[in-house]
Amino acid sequence: MSTVFPPFEPNGQDDGGRGPKLRQIPVRLLVPNFITVLAICAGMTGIRLAIENKFELAVTMVLIAAFLDGIDGRVARLLKAQSRFGVQMDSLADIINFGVAPALVLYLYMLDQAGSLGWIASLVYAIAAALRLARFNVSTESPSKARWQALFFVGVPAPAGALIVFLPVYLGFLGLTPGQPSALFWSAYTVFIGFLLISRFPVFSGKGIGDRVRRDLVMPVTLAVVVYVSLLMSFTWQTLTATALGFLISLPFGSWHWSKNYGPKSKRGGMAAPSAPAADESDERRD
Repeated sequence: MSTVFPPFEPNGQDDGGRGPKLRQIPVRLLVPNFITVLAICAGMTGIRLAIENKFELAVTMVLIAAFLDGIDGRVARLLKAQSRFGVQMDSLADIINFGVAPALVLYLYMLDQAGSLGWIASLVYAIAAALRLARFNVSTESPSKARWQALFFVGVPAPAGALIVFLPVYLGFLGLTPGQPSALFWSAYTVFIGFLLISRFPVFSGKGIGDRVRRDLVMPVTLAVVVYVSLLMSFTWQTLTATALGFLISLPFGSWHWSKNYGPKSKRGGMAAPSAPAADESDERRD
């Protein structure tokens, strides 16, 4: 035995049938995993900061974890570094970053004032996030996907769930003082978001917009991105509040669009109701 560490097999023991094993792994295969590790570090650091009552930094770290989760899949595809190992590691990271971390930060900030009910709400949300990710892992084994799954998520994706479950924290940063009555209300809200995660509610993914921009829209799109980022940097909590509320308001419209175009009574011919997440959930997976 030349080393105490087992060899790194990105695609399992047989390397997924992708050719002979290499004695050395190209660094590009490791870059997406490094990004995932950084996301885990951000999520865990968010928990520590919440324990230290540094809630603004704690929420920021969880949102940074969401950003890193959003780019690791794109980096993997860009570098042609997709792997089964990366898929499983990303899934485990998501449970921490978008299940455990938001639940604990929210509990320490506000829900603890609701006593055991607040803790139950946190448990429900964290477990719902784990169930959603487990359901996604199982669904990836299915070789066939319905056409609508390229355009819709089934239920709210985990990163978006973390964004909107923090709504009471954003409002708190804007001056809404948390108390026991509001803690009870937000406990119910947290449970509601947990059920949205594991629901069969169709959520528009935005992937139908495509990965190309018309030439005449390049300048307006660029300007819109600049405006949003500027607002996010200058009015962080106001912008995040508006973003979370906008996402929640958009949910019924996504459901209506699915029902009209892909539902049982649509002209496209009675497709079954959603039963599994879309194949590339907010770039949570890399394979």
